[in-house]
Amino acid sequence: MADIDIRRAHALGVEGAREAADRMMATLAQRFGLHGAWDGNVLRFERPGVTGHLAIEPDKLHLAITLGFLMRAMRTSIEAQIKDELHKIFGSASKG
Repeated sequence: MADIDIRRAHALGVEGAREAADRMMATLAQRFGLHGAWDGNVLRFERPGVTGHLAIEPDKLHLAITLGFLMRAMRTSIEAQIKDELHKIFGSASKG
């Protein structure tokens, strides 16, 4: 079960959302040291203490992150930063 589970509508289409996800991943990689790769329309990422995926559909996305024991103590902060990044990158394209 994911510790952070976010679903969000967008209006970018698959290609636009993948480009936005790449931008978000670059920022999160710099901040948190995440490394990821695409598997179809699913961006899978990890670093010690964190695993997750971002699934892209034409009009919505699903972000699920599992945190290791020590990282769970920072869940609120991590989730806030991720939501901020989602808002910055997908916010203007959100349908709701």
